[in-house]
Amino acid sequence: MTFRQTLYLILAIAGLVGTWYFNLQAFNTMDMALENWLAIMYASPIAASLSNDLMIAFVTFLVFVAAEGVRLGMKHWWIYLVLGCLVAFAFAFPLFLLMRERKLQATNS
Repeated sequence: MTFRQTLYLILAIAGLVGTWYFNLQAFNTMDMALENWLAIMYASPIAASLSNDLMIAFVTFLVFVAAEGVRLGMKHWWIYLVLGCLVAFAFAFPLFLLMRERKLQATNS
């Protein structure tokens, strides 16, 4: 495994642990209705800025994964879209980059 692949793996693990630690706290302490999520996401200007930043980056990720996955002929590229929606963007993006690096490495060998 290359240094970059190792880094992507570490970032994927950190993205999984770092998001789900807080997700589990939220699931246990708040009403999960959509209007509650939106109220929290836009509770302050900085929260709104971060929320918009994340949403735009996530939509860009969706487009990139679809285009790059098809371009490289990656099998099951769509799973990263599902992981981004159901698990965490912070997990799915570095995991996709890891698997992309592995595909590029296999193609170049």
